[in-house]
Amino acid sequence: MTDKGQEERNAIIRQKMLDMKNIRIEKMPMDSPWLRPARMSFRQNGEDKAWDLSRIHDSVAIIVFNISRKKLIFVRQFRPAAYYATLPEKFQEVDIKNYPLETGLTLELCAGIIDKNATLAEIASIELREECGYEVPPTAFTEIVTYRDVGSTVGKHTLFYVEVSDEMHIHPGGGAESEGELIEVVEMSPEEANNYIASGDVQSPPTFLYGVLWFLTAKKDRYC
Repeated sequence: MTDKGQEERNAIIRQKMLDMKNIRIEKMPMDSPWLRPARMSFRQNGEDKAWDLSRIHDSVAIIVFNISRKKLIFVRQFRPAAYYATLPEKFQEVDIKNYPLETGLTLELCAGIIDKNATLAEIASIELREECGYEVPPTAFTEIVTYRDVGSTVGKHTLFYVEVSDEMHIHPGGGAESEGELIEVVEMSPEEANNYIASGDVQSPPTFLYGVLWFLTAKKDRYC
């Protein structure tokens, strides 16, 4: 897909992504398939303590570098949790005129939850095809690190690196339509990505920051 074609596709996705109304903040049901909240109580060093936590799905994320364009490939989507962080902490109808939906847009690595009977590399390959449109075999993915959440959420996350070329871009990307995903594909040069994370205004998760910094350090020979 040409740069102009990708821009036009992103514009269509952005329009659909921000076509939102009737937003309401409500209590989370206890049978949520995505978050399974709990309270852990314990006695530590002679003191009774408690910690509220939530189990989440394990996931994979991918640092994607297009060697044809010398560009890093990212995704942008609307994240309700990022938007929620900008709202008053109360249950309410949300006035999007006072709280613009754009504040919920995040720039991220291509990623996905582990919800299939497949290897981690196979899941990474599926996510790369669905979100970014590149057809890459699982054997091309290099595992970088596996880490866990340490705050109030509990999950295991695995980071991969993969190199792609323009010839591998044979699918439209943009997310799985059957799952209602709306995802923009964003290309950045290593310099642009470095400037973004150094800007002090980063609407991205920690995995993105680590992934970009890892690439800039470990793969200098691929872009300098």
